[in-house]
Amino acid sequence: MNNLAGSVKTKLPLTIVMLLAGVFMIIPFLWMISTSFQSPSEVFVKWLPSRLDLRSHIRIWTGDYSFVSYYWNSVKVSVLGTAGAVFMSALAAYGFARIEFKGRDSLFLVYLSMMMIPPQVIFVPKFVIFNWMNIYNTHWALILPGMFSIFGVFMLRQFFMSIPKEITESAFMDGAGHIKIFFRLILPLAKPALATFAIIDFSWHWNDYENALVFLTSPELYTIPLGLQNFILENNIDYNGMMAASSAAIIPMIVIFLIGQKYIIQGISSSAVKG
Repeated sequence: MNNLAGSVKTKLPLTIVMLLAGVFMIIPFLWMISTSFQSPSEVFVKWLPSRLDLRSHIRIWTGDYSFVSYYWNSVKVSVLGTAGAVFMSALAAYGFARIEFKGRDSLFLVYLSMMMIPPQVIFVPKFVIFNWMNIYNTHWALILPGMFSIFGVFMLRQFFMSIPKEITESAFMDGAGHIKIFFRLILPLAKPALATFAIIDFSWHWNDYENALVFLTSPELYTIPLGLQNFILENNIDYNGMMAASSAAIIPMIVIFLIGQKYIIQGISSSAVKG
């Protein structure tokens, strides 16, 4: 009983701190949702709307700047970019984790060092390359670079290294090659890590503002982060419209997280087994 009481006393302050932190984190989201249902005169005046005003939510789907095209563009870029990133990262991670070749670990360290380069530094080289490839001002300018993720290679390599080598060695003895082992043995075992990386990478693509701003110039190609600029007017900001659009924009992320939250916990835990 004494140990139980001591444990409760120790955890109670931490629980209160975490509860307060959670409340502070959710307040901006509650304000965003509340503002989306308010009239323009109530913004920054009331926390709760006097009545539910649906005009802003209707306007973002049916107005001059319909979010239907922005949603479709974001889904297209995010799904294709994430699918490519998961596959390419898994291939590279398998090579660094399971294929022995001279200088493998040194090459991996050099590859990881690329994470220290700010993305803004390579905007100009990417612009020149995309212009030469004739994909500037197309969605491929966002999708193709997004298929190569240093973080994804690192994360999946850590998971692949946690898989006992005896499993792949026995497969080699049975006559299986690297391709067969990769697709039929490693990938099924790595579902938690693959799902975790897919969720994280999807959120990166969905919320990517800088690359879309630099490499997309046609309004019909805009993604959701660029579409939110339509609510920044010349003399003021349409807070109601922006908050309604933001509320709609976070729905896919909430759904994906709720579906895959168990994979996030399981995948990150498994990836941290070996370093």
